[in-house]
Amino acid sequence: MTGAEGVRCALLRGGTSKGAYFLAEDLPTDPAARDDLLLRIMGSPDPRQIDGLGGGHPLTSKVAVVSASADPAADVDYLFLQVAVDRAEVTDRQNCGNILAGVGPFAVERGLVPPGDGETSVRIRMRNTGESAVATFPTPGGRVDHTGRAAISGVPGTAAPVMIEFPAAGRPLLPTGRVRDTIAGTDVTCVDNGMPTVLIPATALKVTGYEDPAELEEDRQLADRLREIRLAAGPLMGLGDVESATVPKLSLLAPPRNGGAVTTRTFIPVRCHTSIGVLGAASVAAGLALPGSVAEGIARPPAEGHRMRIEHPTGLLEVDTDVVPGAGDAPPVARRTAVVRTARKIFDGTVFPRPAGVLPAAPTPAPARTPGGNDGSAPS
Repeated sequence: MTGAEGVRCALLRGGTSKGAYFLAEDLPTDPAARDDLLLRIMGSPDPRQIDGLGGGHPLTSKVAVVSASADPAADVDYLFLQVAVDRAEVTDRQNCGNILAGVGPFAVERGLVPPGDGETSVRIRMRNTGESAVATFPTPGGRVDHTGRAAISGVPGTAAPVMIEFPAAGRPLLPTGRVRDTIAGTDVTCVDNGMPTVLIPATALKVTGYEDPAELEEDRQLADRLREIRLAAGPLMGLGDVESATVPKLSLLAPPRNGGAVTTRTFIPVRCHTSIGVLGAASVAAGLALPGSVAEGIARPPAEGHRMRIEHPTGLLEVDTDVVPGAGDAPPVARRTAVVRTARKIFDGTVFPRPAGVLPAAPTPAPARTPGGNDGSAPS
């Protein structure tokens, strides 16, 4: 399949990301051919992705591949692919909880799952990790309704709510087996509640944790320290060499300012997120609930209940997580994690990729930053 005749595709905003959604049957089965086609569809490699669907930023250069599941415990399989913007690279080494928000509605509209009358729950197996999720969303009259009154930080307006619930993950909540590690001379907590994440006190890296993302991205000393920590954390967390990977995520922690449990600045891996990923927030919330983590003395978790409000640069994300600390030799476990996201269909039709073998003669220059760092982009 070359895609020269066009490929069936839907573009959806899922949470605070935007991605192209495909049925697996509409893409090549060979991963190399599939990735080549997706690079041409998204317009990579080019900083502006001017000749494709991508928006010139990792948050808007994402792909969901969806198919009926052979697993009796799931309705559909979801493979997340991150398409690099300025490199000819497609990776499946992580999940994306924001793009996950659009998988259920897409599956219903493609006929993979019959809709309920009122609301529909779709059981989703995430092929990147083998973990599962259940997405529940409104389907009045047996049709997906993308409109609604749910609002999430980082997205203008409102849309229909998508409740996403994650059962206990099969992987250890503490990948290193310890609630604290010292990595590259810095005390951290490595946690994985759906997304491998390293929690770092912001002040340990000589920043406050309240800076604008653009300001943090321009701090070369900070970038070098983050890279050092990430590369050392990868093997300790069982991820191997992460030089070319986007995991683990790094989340700087600071005391909350707006009634939440903690303030975060998250790097993926060098761009600073203007909000926070769903699974990244789930891992932060789990880390806050672990006695002895680096969040102690920084975070202010609720005295009662399991709902954590994770502050980020454009608002907050609420995570309902139930963590049972380990007793004796038993490791800690996150029994339940749930979040509310929204998703909205932007278009559904046919996308025409750049012809095979055709690359930009020279990379399109990235826009120069204006004073204050406002170049119109949003971080990953």
